[in-house]
Amino acid sequence: MTDDAFDDILSFVEDELSFATSHYNDSYLDRRISSRIRRTGSDDYDEYYELLRSDPDEQEALIESMSINVTGFFRNPEVWDGIRSVLRELESETDEIRIWSAACADGREPYSLSMLAHDDDRVDESNVRILGTDISRPALETARKGVYEESRTVDIAEQLEFLDNHTRYVDVDDRTYRIADDVKRTVSFERHDLINDDPKSGFDLVVCRNLFIYIDNEYKSPMLEVLSESLRPGGYLVIGKAETIPPNLKSAFEVQDARLRIYQRE
Repeated sequence: MTDDAFDDILSFVEDELSFATSHYNDSYLDRRISSRIRRTGSDDYDEYYELLRSDPDEQEALIESMSINVTGFFRNPEVWDGIRSVLRELESETDEIRIWSAACADGREPYSLSMLAHDDDRVDESNVRILGTDISRPALETARKGVYEESRTVDIAEQLEFLDNHTRYVDVDDRTYRIADDVKRTVSFERHDLINDDPKSGFDLVVCRNLFIYIDNEYKSPMLEVLSESLRPGGYLVIGKAETIPPNLKSAFEVQDARLRIYQRE
């Protein structure tokens, strides 16, 4: 690889395909581009760059590859115990609980939130409204369908063991898992780009986990500001266990659980 070839690819993706590569770690982008080089049988970055410029299908494939899509049901179960406590607190405070699952990939996180609300007799699930957003249109298509296939490396049944009786919320047919209609009704999906789009407003809880580990430090603050501005005063923010609130935003939040990365907006 030459530095010029790598930079040319990133510039093309940012300028022509409107994907903000400048916000992401080079190491992360390099892994994604290298994967596409192997899959397309290109010899090097220069050859791949020529393919990318001329092939709209490959442009879409690369953008999809660059979108963060690592997810699972009830990822880090101890965090979900903390989220359950937040839902119970919100139930006592408001008639309608509005939740935003930002960068939700294929929808497993917002559906986990819905299942958690349905499963807790201290939370009225009919008062819960969950919005899942992502930059990837194919991921959102999967999310809206709510159908997931088990693979050799992903044991969905094991992920769902966080709930005592997950079959109330997921229909299982061999290795296919379909989210029940009651769970789906609580959740809606739309496209949103945390880098380029405006904040939302009035959310009681925003969950955005394991995105910022891929983002360059200088861009983390403005993205977290979008999330902060989308919360009502007193609303809660949950980020990934390996992530932190930047110093310039710490005054906007009170730490509720430092270990689980649960914060409350001042």
